Amino acid sequence: MVVLVTGAGGQLGQAIQSISVKHTEIDFVFCDSSMLDITDKEKCQRVFEKYRPKYCINTAAYTAVDLAEMEPERAFEVNVNGVENLVSSCLEMETVLIHLSTDFVFDGLQKRPYSEDDLPNPQTVYGKTKWEGENVISKRLKKYYIVRTSWVYSDFGHNFMKTMQKLAKTQQEINIVNDQIGTPTHAVDLAGAIIEMISKDDGSYGIYNYSSAGACSWYEFVLEIFKVQNIKTTVHPISSLSYPTLAIRPKYSVLDKKKINNKFGVVPPLWQASIPKL
Repeated sequence: MVVLVTGAGGQLGQAIQSISVKHTEIDFVFCDSSMLDITDKEKCQRVFEKYRPKYCINTAAYTAVDLAEMEPERAFEVNVNGVENLVSSCLEMETVLIHLSTDFVFDGLQKRPYSEDDLPNPQTVYGKTKWEGENVISKRLKKYYIVRTSWVYSDFGHNFMKTMQKLAKTQQEINIVNDQIGTPTHAVDLAGAIIEMISKDDGSYGIYNYSSAGACSWYEFVLEIFKVQNIKTTVHPISSLSYPTLAIRPKYSVLDKKKINNKFGVVPPLWQASIPKL
């Protein structure tokens, strides 16, 4: 069974690679942006024709949330037009698309965890382009899984945990927002959940949420990272008003995971359990 992974040089792509050796039943084809630029329709077609994948895991995306506010055309090109190209190739090769999406499709105003049936209302360019990409998939494909996730981090690529580790090396005290609530998700846990979905695929296509269990603020996340990794830097809680950003962050973006558990038996670990030790 051939599984094509786009965006293989990114955080989730590397996470999938890190556990791929455990799944000898799958012939993974990892394509970074130099091998497969999803905004190039002809290249998409050539790669799909060469490997004829049964599944395509699309981890390629424009994810620079603040920068997207200044270059919306580039975000649209990758997150919408690029997805359109993959959809066309999936239709031609009868490939099942597994597409990664985000909690940013929601406005963050809800007081309970977001389910797959809650109405998206993105407030940022990034969120809007990811939502439009979802719509491209749902309108044109019958065989697809959209996996919405949040606060992804790991030892791979660029992410919040690695930024905090870097800051801690040069600063004795740091200020972290404490009024945005969500759930950290380790990229390797997410990778495992996706492979589990493939192994148990019974045609229950549609949208699924996956993040770790529980919820916290960014401030609480940093406290736990530093505790687990024995980092001595002092952390102070601050309001998001004290740390303005170009893109509005959701105040609350906890995702309900009952659907993925009921359909595939995927049980996310508590977010605290996945933080790696140094």
